[in-house]
Amino acid sequence: MLKLPKTMKRKKVLWGIAGLGNFAEHGFMPALNLIPRAKLHSVFSHDIHRARAFGDKFSAQAHFDDFDAFLQSGIDAIYIAGTNASHYEQAKKALLAGKFVLCEKPVTNTSEEAAELYRISKEEGKLFTVNYTYRYHPFIQKAKELIENQKFGKILVVQANFNVDLVPGTNFRYNKAEAGGGALRDLGTHMIDLFRYLMGEITDISGYLDNLVYKAGVEDFVTAMVKFENGSYGTFNCSYAAKKGINSIVITGHKGSLRIDNLIASRYASAKLTITMEGEAQKVFRKRANKLYRLLKDVNTCFLKKTQPPVTAFDGFENVRLMEALEKNAGS
Repeated sequence: MLKLPKTMKRKKVLWGIAGLGNFAEHGFMPALNLIPRAKLHSVFSHDIHRARAFGDKFSAQAHFDDFDAFLQSGIDAIYIAGTNASHYEQAKKALLAGKFVLCEKPVTNTSEEAAELYRISKEEGKLFTVNYTYRYHPFIQKAKELIENQKFGKILVVQANFNVDLVPGTNFRYNKAEAGGGALRDLGTHMIDLFRYLMGEITDISGYLDNLVYKAGVEDFVTAMVKFENGSYGTFNCSYAAKKGINSIVITGHKGSLRIDNLIASRYASAKLTITMEGEAQKVFRKRANKLYRLLKDVNTCFLKKTQPPVTAFDGFENVRLMEALEKNAGS
């Protein structure tokens, strides 16, 4: 049983950020600033000049290039946003220091490390969650509701595409030591998490990893097939090499189907939901949603109330384990 500490008396969660890259600056902070009961307190970077500049821009009270000192700066929660290889050590230290943790995906580069974080979070009684934002889109949550209510009958297959154009350069995502892998670790982790969120646990996974366009240090393409514990199937494709990729999720059931287009896009773009049911007229909806804001608002509330956010340390572990299984079994 997870033992949680007494309710926080402070009215706001004081956040620290470790890893001050583009996403922390242009994604996380604009979303955090929309949440009344959250406040940036401290920032950490190996580059003290970057830490100072970031801290000044967002009015942080302190900036550090020493991680241990950063942890002792008075923060309640930490967002771990550095390279994938840095997640494990920083998350472990944060948990042992009594902090709540929101970690970027994938949670670690190995399932052994992810299992260790899962164990520590339980033993220390600290809340740990992972930044799987796509769970928080209203259309994904609607899809889950329809599936759970068996509106589509038996689900036959879930199909997903997540394609971007990421040209090799200085980006750490093409450095295998830092990223752990390529399109699978960066994009495929979202597909695996969404599949598990919508359909339950995955029992089998296989597929291919390849370099179809960018012959760099990690794969620029992955395609996979999964079998779910409930007997249904799923397929997904992800790539770093699609300049005009069409991204979609299609759920096909015995009595109806659902399609979400443009889910994976700018937070300012509208997603399109199409529902086709037996004996009913087709329904089409469009919606813009700031997925990261919705996630942070929920996580911040959970941290205030000392309740576990929907994405757990086990989810982080299981998603890494499944990626490792795919890499081990994959052809090329």
